[in-house]
Amino acid sequence: MPTVFSHIVFPVAAAVALGRARVPTSMLLAGMLATVVPDFDGIAFKLGIPYGGMWGHRGYTHTLGFALVMGLFGLLLARRWQLPKWKAYLWIALCTFSHPVADTLTNGGIAIPLYWPIIETRFFSPWTLVEVSPIAPQRFFTERGAVVIWSEIKVLWMPLMAVAMACFGWRHILEKSRQKMTGQAAQKIPSP
Repeated sequence: MPTVFSHIVFPVAAAVALGRARVPTSMLLAGMLATVVPDFDGIAFKLGIPYGGMWGHRGYTHTLGFALVMGLFGLLLARRWQLPKWKAYLWIALCTFSHPVADTLTNGGIAIPLYWPIIETRFFSPWTLVEVSPIAPQRFFTERGAVVIWSEIKVLWMPLMAVAMACFGWRHILEKSRQKMTGQAAQKIPSP
């Protein structure tokens, strides 16, 4: 799995691309939380549930079905975010689903059951470019942890933030152009 630091890149990049007006801080924070919730299945280790089982790590919480259920929390937050319910639902569902999709990019661990129970096949991306993160925290703060972080920066953070910044720039160019056109139109209207 990518680290918790890199799962949050998806809502962060979306917030940069879309802007604060479209993704207020509380919406960004909820999206960031939604991206890490699937790994709460790590409690299965403590309960004796085997790794790779559908109720264990990289099981049900790493499916599209789970993301769709998580999207229901967006319905509860839609009014706070001043969004149509479907947009709030989609935000939380997509943020949640970004987690298992990112996990498919890792080069270790068990493959991801993205479409379970409809399709029982587990998936890895054809491009497994992200070093799988150690699960134990004490193993993370080692040379191996540094290798993992660097692979996440190269494969996830840099490309996603580059796209986000391009969208940010494009959005500002369009807004300036719109303001300029609105200003020109206002000048052409004769005063009474």
